[in-house]
Amino acid sequence: MLKKAARKSRKFLLAGRGMSVRTGRYFGESMLVGAVTGLAVVVFKYMIDFAGMLYGRLDAGRDGGWLDGRRWLLLILPAAGALSGYLLIKRFAKLEHARGTDSAIKAYHQRDGYITGTVITVKPLASVLTVGTGGSAGYEGPVTLLGAACGSFMARKMNLSIRARRILMAAGLAAGIAALFQAPLAGAIFGFEIFYSSSDIEDETVLPCFIASAVSYAVYAFLAGKAAWDPLFVLDSQYSFSNGLRLLPYFALAVVIAFGVRFYISFFRATEKAFEESRVPGWIKVSVGGLVTGAIGFFYPDVLGTSYSAVKAVFAMGNGGQLSGLGSLTATGLLALFVLKVVATSFTVGSGGSGGLFAPALVCGGALGAATGIVMKAVFPDALGIHPPAFALAGMAGFMASALRIPLTSIVMVAEMSGNHQLLLPVMWVCGISFWLNNGWTLYRSQVHSQESSPVHAGRRSKHG
Repeated sequence: MLKKAARKSRKFLLAGRGMSVRTGRYFGESMLVGAVTGLAVVVFKYMIDFAGMLYGRLDAGRDGGWLDGRRWLLLILPAAGALSGYLLIKRFAKLEHARGTDSAIKAYHQRDGYITGTVITVKPLASVLTVGTGGSAGYEGPVTLLGAACGSFMARKMNLSIRARRILMAAGLAAGIAALFQAPLAGAIFGFEIFYSSSDIEDETVLPCFIASAVSYAVYAFLAGKAAWDPLFVLDSQYSFSNGLRLLPYFALAVVIAFGVRFYISFFRATEKAFEESRVPGWIKVSVGGLVTGAIGFFYPDVLGTSYSAVKAVFAMGNGGQLSGLGSLTATGLLALFVLKVVATSFTVGSGGSGGLFAPALVCGGALGAATGIVMKAVFPDALGIHPPAFALAGMAGFMASALRIPLTSIVMVAEMSGNHQLLLPVMWVCGISFWLNNGWTLYRSQVHSQESSPVHAGRRSKHG
């Protein structure tokens, strides 16, 4: 009996030792993936800034800058950029629909974590050409795929197993988000939460994602300068939560966000389907999408590019912030921004343009949140102390949580991106409700519902079931 117990104990200790070795190996490899991804994101950020110089000058030209009198360029620049990005990807990377995050999710579930190394150079450049010239999309999709490609490529070069390749792919995906959004904790959570549309997480990637995100952000901030340690947006610290009765208007916000997400997904899917079923060549599709975006941007420049300037204006609305083209920050103007951003993003990305859906979700949520806050401020007494910018922050988080199915990431990310941790309670409330109300809705087609639905865990199911 004692000998049998001793054998079992020895077997257990050896298994534990093996697990420790594997964990240590992934620790070192995750650090390496984080460092490489951080360096890649630095280069990507310089590319974004360079493209922003051109677009920023064009934007200034409408108000008397050196491009004054050439506003008509807004009509064609998004189409030219989207077409250039499409042709670049078509020639070198051959990514399906030029999707960033969706392609990474699909690679995790269906392609053994394999992403071609050419993505590391081609995808960022294609996205800069698209978004940098005014295409309505974000850079998170490209940086997600960039990080995932770094992890996948390094795993192959080190002759690691398929399981290790998936883990490092997820770690690289997390590292990319952590660096570009200057949100290391949110990036890490994103890396193990994004693969499922339910509340499931990919548990074996948790620690590698934390390690890779920390290293990536440290490398990025060291090379990008002091500003990289600051939040992307600044929300006044006076916007806090100190009255439980405010949860009632925030509940209304969660419902508004849930319906806004459904409109966003429905319109995007319909636009995407129309382009996919069209028999015209792909280069014509992205050109048409770019032309529609340019036409909207000609009259309402706030919808072009990432639209982060609109988010900053919303956060500064107490100090006279304004939207170019849409005028003052009224509920009507903000609702118009939401609708036009949905339309422009659907035509930019749904037509095959290279860009992410994460940033537009932030902007849409912020616009809906601020509009709801303005209405709630008029309905509820002043004693309740409702602040529309605080509703904008909660709206951003709720929109991401519901549309992208990442509630934990959303809660942490808006806190890190805004530098405000005093609104966690209403943010959690809005994220939880909007996520629950939109069960079954997601912008990412490659997400599966849970681990039971993923081919990754098929062997585990057959072994235990």
